[in-house]
Amino acid sequence: MMQQYLGLKAECPDALLFYRMGDFYELFYEDAQKASCLLGITLTSRGHSAGEPIPMAGVPVHSVDGYLAKLVALGEKIAIGEQIGDPASSKGPVERAIVRILTPGTIVDGALLDSQQEPLLLAICPEGERCGLAWLDAAGGRLMLREIPLVSLTDLLARRPVAEIILPEDADLLIRLQGMPAQSLDKHIFQAHRSQAVLDRYFGERLDSFGCNDWPLALRAAGALLHYAESQLRGSLAQIQHLYPERAEEELYLDATAFRALEVLESLQGQGPTLLSLLQKTRTAMGARLLRRWLLRPLRQGPALLQRQQLVSALMEGQGPAPLQKALQGIADAERILTRIALRSANPRDLAQLRSTLQALPALRENLGNFTSGVLATYGERIGLFTATTQLLENAIVDHPPMTQRDGGYMRSGYDAELDRLQALNHNLQDVLRNLEQEERQRTGISQLKIQYNRVHGFYIEISRSYQGPIPDDYRRRQTTKNAERYINDALKIIEDQALSAESLALSRERLLFSTVLETLLPEVAALQNTMTAVAELDVLSTLAERAISLDWSAPRLVTENCLHIHDGRHPVVEAQIGSQFVPNDLHLDTQQRMHLITGPNMGGKSTYMRQNALIVLLAHIGSWVPAREATIGPIDQIFTRIGAADDLAGGRSTFMVEMSETARILHLATARSLVILDEIGRGTATYDGLAIAWATAEALLERGAFTLFATHYFELTALENPGLSNLHVDAVTQNERVIFLHHVEEGPATQSYGLAVASLAGIPESVVTAARKRLQLLENTAPEQPTAPSRQAPVPTQIPLFTVTPHPLLERLQQLDPNEISPREALDFLYEMKKLL
Repeated sequence: MMQQYLGLKAECPDALLFYRMGDFYELFYEDAQKASCLLGITLTSRGHSAGEPIPMAGVPVHSVDGYLAKLVALGEKIAIGEQIGDPASSKGPVERAIVRILTPGTIVDGALLDSQQEPLLLAICPEGERCGLAWLDAAGGRLMLREIPLVSLTDLLARRPVAEIILPEDADLLIRLQGMPAQSLDKHIFQAHRSQAVLDRYFGERLDSFGCNDWPLALRAAGALLHYAESQLRGSLAQIQHLYPERAEEELYLDATAFRALEVLESLQGQGPTLLSLLQKTRTAMGARLLRRWLLRPLRQGPALLQRQQLVSALMEGQGPAPLQKALQGIADAERILTRIALRSANPRDLAQLRSTLQALPALRENLGNFTSGVLATYGERIGLFTATTQLLENAIVDHPPMTQRDGGYMRSGYDAELDRLQALNHNLQDVLRNLEQEERQRTGISQLKIQYNRVHGFYIEISRSYQGPIPDDYRRRQTTKNAERYINDALKIIEDQALSAESLALSRERLLFSTVLETLLPEVAALQNTMTAVAELDVLSTLAERAISLDWSAPRLVTENCLHIHDGRHPVVEAQIGSQFVPNDLHLDTQQRMHLITGPNMGGKSTYMRQNALIVLLAHIGSWVPAREATIGPIDQIFTRIGAADDLAGGRSTFMVEMSETARILHLATARSLVILDEIGRGTATYDGLAIAWATAEALLERGAFTLFATHYFELTALENPGLSNLHVDAVTQNERVIFLHHVEEGPATQSYGLAVASLAGIPESVVTAARKRLQLLENTAPEQPTAPSRQAPVPTQIPLFTVTPHPLLERLQQLDPNEISPREALDFLYEMKKLL
């Protein structure tokens, strides 16, 4: 047995070998020691080698998925060595073989996958200053291609994290990969003629139809990727039916910094709300993953984006998307089930879920017929009904099948006559045993006699030790226990042989029938995949329609003029948290007005204002409606952000260095059609250094012509004169040395910074605030006069005798308000009106 184990281990020396032994997967030698440490399982030993005990650790077959998931999450590679021979007929060890190798990028097992995540396998093929990329979503059956300059690789990997990377052995990319999980393969696998042979085998003449013949490096990466995935999954990837080229000119570009700063997928606080969590109301796992892909790759203006907008609008007509979303609820994760069918690794429960999905398709198509818009007609055509396939699954698979084939019981009675005969023989055994037991009691006169069965000793006649009479001559002792003696005779042996044979034959017959069903489904995989793609799109589109209705969003106008006009825009995530208290604001940028310089106090809402406008643009470019009363958006090619303070200790970069690196990237890449969000430039260094950098950055962006929102506490910048720049500020009022933020964005620069008021609000001890105020007054009295810039700090506010002036309706309203009943929003509105009056 150990010779067999070592032979399999030699096939995959870099993987943990799970070696099937009956009801357990066992690991030996170094694998056992490593698995024991990683999984927290007992390390024991079995047998000896060179006079030393052989380390061994194991896990039960029925619970192996949890252990495999943990190891894969840790980045381990796992080989599964299964018993493929018949234990009953084997002489010596049962025949075993490695049936699959699990790596982080080639997982297809439903139990090991997060339904909303896509563990991607990436192949990189570099040459000169360019590289070809190919991503594989093995579980979903998607293969994406791209060619980029080599200098863009690091940013692209940061935007789209991958589970595993393969590259040629002679590629010098370790610095660019920054510690990502990568392994080098034989460089010949990436050669053009070998990759072409693999691609021809998969796509044949269809390869030209995918529109990526101008990307030779990407095609080489794709061929190497398929070759590697085949070697791990031990078979051809029949689920790969298309190549999806991703062209930069078709997408709205956001770098990893922008995704992070705008909290598109992940919150800066770790567990807080995000744009994705706000939108995530899809009814299927397929739709959830597609929504994530749309957010990661928004589209530029064009026919595809316009069609999405039209489809969302169409789904809001009549009864809206609710009936369609209800019909989608019965649909399983068929995209991944079809992959397992293509790999012949589907289990009985997979087929039951596919059956329920196919049964839901007629209702889905019927709901599409309730919409009058013609743009939805194509989805009725793309969603097939698969009547014959549905009928096959209804006839073949029981209503509630087990997860595995091990114990049988998943093929429906009446589907196969031979299986029914074998199962009847097996099921009638209890009646036969009861009759035999009664006959033996009468024949022997032993009333305590029982006929029983267990998996170890088979069938036996049990007689209690309390019986002291004679034992029949035809009884042969099988086992002695503490309280009874167990026997067998010829009649019981005949029944045992028939029963065990029937059970074994029934299990074999079920496995054969199940394999036949899988083979019947294989030709349908491509058509079923196309249908599931349409279902996932409908799920996302109906979700966007529901969000537009529920959150009171409006349809953006996408125009060809260079402009960005947003009326009463809101931050979608913040508004979802505070409701009607959110204060909407406008934004107007065009060919004359390219930059807004925004000043005002911390906590006043500058960052929220800037981010909400970037999110509105992003939402419009995935086809969604937007949180604004109106939005007119011209061509945008990129969104850049420079927000927040963070260092990179591991990379040896200070907060200011990170800030400058992000700013440099923007200055190099921004175009006249980019949207740039800058929140505090130059604050991490000396005042005049920082001011100079901020001033020069603003001038450079104005010269470039990018639409820019530039928030700063350098009031000196408000003196910058340029016809393309205007000053805005977020409003606030002070009362008795307290600051109240009104969150309205107004024209003109701020006149106060409210720094000491915010410090007091944050809980700085009053003694410290008082000392700071004195120091500020001293600094302002000794500082050189700067007539072009307003004071950086407000004087200590004085009490204004509001109630000695001529009575005004606002004052009469104030006297009538009950402080216990007024809402925060009403209070803010009142203060805003009062401030304008003053």
